[in-house]
Amino acid sequence: MKPYVVCHMVASIDGRILHSRWRPQTRSGGELFERLHGQIGGEAWLVGRVTGQEFAKAKAYETHADRTYPREPWLARRDAQAYGVVLDAHGRIAWGRSDIGGDPIVVVLTEQVSDAHLAGLRRDGVSYFFAGERELDLASALEFLNRELGVRRLLVEGGGLNNGAFLRAGLIDEISLAICPAVDGAKGAPSVFDSIDRDAELRAPIAQMSLESCEALEGGAVWLRYRVRNDAAAVPGNSS
Repeated sequence: MKPYVVCHMVASIDGRILHSRWRPQTRSGGELFERLHGQIGGEAWLVGRVTGQEFAKAKAYETHADRTYPREPWLARRDAQAYGVVLDAHGRIAWGRSDIGGDPIVVVLTEQVSDAHLAGLRRDGVSYFFAGERELDLASALEFLNRELGVRRLLVEGGGLNNGAFLRAGLIDEISLAICPAVDGAKGAPSVFDSIDRDAELRAPIAQMSLESCEALEGGAVWLRYRVRNDAAAVPGNSS
């Protein structure tokens, strides 16, 4: 069983998410994101590698390990009120910390990650588990979070490639999007949903979207919440 998944983002009116590029310039985007994050609530939030790297404090782990580690989950904590989950398929982030804002870090890896990287995660007290041999299985990762850590509501919060992967996998149940009165206006700028070139022609298996709420916020921002109904027959890997 997977958690209820909310994709939560703050964007300009042209759907761009890198606040430093917005015009007029504003500092309110990040503050608004955090406030709405708190209102939505949940037992975990999840980001991709690029976003996760922004929180790292170390430059690199050692390149050699003194032992071989089993490709099994290693959970430093199971009692947190909320977890910060980061997809890092190939083990590129050296953390130098065990939590983000008090939320214990949980890293989702593939089995190709080196023993040296696993040793570094353990030294930092960073929990990890595996969701695939060479590529991440997002559905499997969600099931693990629900089963092993009791995550019932998960906030997927970027970046665009990460959000797009969850969308195309048919795993998003709700989209929470706050639109700010600003524009980016440039081709190729990071957006709410994106893809790598290989997946450019893949379409999300969305059957219906229904507006659950629309709220005008201070400063001219608008908060939209949509329920998403996915077409089970069109979900990749679903033969039912």
